[in-house]
Amino acid sequence: MARPEKEAAVAELKERLSSAQAVVLTDYRGLTVKKVTELRRRLRDSGVEYRVVKNTLTSRAAHEANLADLDQFLTGPTALAFSTADPVAPAKVLMDFARENKELAIKGGVLDGRVIGVDQIKALADLPPREVLLARVLGGMQAPLVGMASVLSGSLRSFVYALEAYRRKLEAAPGA
Repeated sequence: MARPEKEAAVAELKERLSSAQAVVLTDYRGLTVKKVTELRRRLRDSGVEYRVVKNTLTSRAAHEANLADLDQFLTGPTALAFSTADPVAPAKVLMDFARENKELAIKGGVLDGRVIGVDQIKALADLPPREVLLARVLGGMQAPLVGMASVLSGSLRSFVYALEAYRRKLEAAPGA
């Protein structure tokens, strides 16, 4: 690759590393072309881009993007999974694929501009889907309101029962 092409590649990688919500680095050694194609399809379906990149170019781009700690993962063949929309998607897809195909190794990654290790990627992959998390938050916000409405309606209900009992007492009284 000529020097201007390398500079352009580094600039593009730096932009992708900076703008991505999540980046997961993998070692794809031992995967057949068929398996890599299947992995790319799964990632693409989740809105994730998967690219094989030279470690030297990735290292330069990482240093320019203030991610120098990424160098520890840049040994051997490296492919990067970039996600700009959902930070959990690449971790979930890659961890699922790695469980099925022992050849794929997760090296590390970047989450919101911070370098993370394999354990954090596993924890990210184990998170429930976004919709479930939002439903839990909404349920947590709704619970006190439902409780308060129940308490208030309970007091009102007791008052209505008392009035009804008083009405029956008056109707049952002689001379009413």
